[in-house]
Amino acid sequence: MGRLDLTGLGGTDAPLVTRFAPSPTGYLHLGHVVNAIYVWGIAHALGARVLLRLEDHDRIRCRPEFEDAILEDLDWLGFISDEGRYPPLRQRDRSERYEAMLSLLAQAGHVYTCRCSRRHIGSGPYAGTCRHLGLTAHESPALRVEIRPGSERFDDLLLGPQSQEPSTQSGDLLIRDRDGHWTYQFAVAVDDMDQGITLVIRGTDLLTSTGRQLHLARLLGRETVPVFAHHPLLLNGSGEKLSKSGRATGIRELRRAGMTPARVIGRAAALAGLSKKEAEVDAAAVGRFWDRI
Repeated sequence: MGRLDLTGLGGTDAPLVTRFAPSPTGYLHLGHVVNAIYVWGIAHALGARVLLRLEDHDRIRCRPEFEDAILEDLDWLGFISDEGRYPPLRQRDRSERYEAMLSLLAQAGHVYTCRCSRRHIGSGPYAGTCRHLGLTAHESPALRVEIRPGSERFDDLLLGPQSQEPSTQSGDLLIRDRDGHWTYQFAVAVDDMDQGITLVIRGTDLLTSTGRQLHLARLLGRETVPVFAHHPLLLNGSGEKLSKSGRATGIRELRRAGMTPARVIGRAAALAGLSKKEAEVDAAAVGRFWDRI
């Protein structure tokens, strides 16, 4: 059984609410099932509620057929939101809300226009090139939030104490890109606040985003920020994160092969090291993988 470090839950009386938030850029695979096991399992162990969100901020890659398939596969697996099956919160429907929160940040002097492209920025943190240029919206639709120096410390329920420096890791955050689309970091911070998310359970690939999202949450006015739990990713034979195009691990392919939901969940749990052997596991029973003590 896994063990949860409950240090991060101390000092807060807020109800525990978490979310499962896939992006409809492809079909579900076993890596998503592992995340669902962690989300619903830890939620059941801690008495938390689970909400569903579709993170479809990527207007180019997200497609309706992927959204329909994700919802259908989740139903088939038995992972049901505590708000019911439909409708989930969708980022594409929330532009007015993002505009309102952008205005709040702008009024506080945290936002500036940026004309830098990825080619100009490179792979490192943004150096604040446009921060004091006074550019207007006519020169670029892209906007950034200034991230000032300082540490963000948090107790991860799975990894223990963490400390990050968003200003040196990422620099000033892009919140609206050059195409006028809202970015993941901004949309997630607003959504988590609006949905009352107090517990975020996700893969370690997003661990480095945590400090900047905590910083942004405070700028948006959150007094009590979420607690985080980052779990190991399910990797392919090359040691890489599973792709949504991986047919060998796709839920739809496993369904066509005649596997039951309990067998699929059991296989995902075994591959993730949550169980020693591949045994059938019902979605309602995934809380057994965690020990609260």
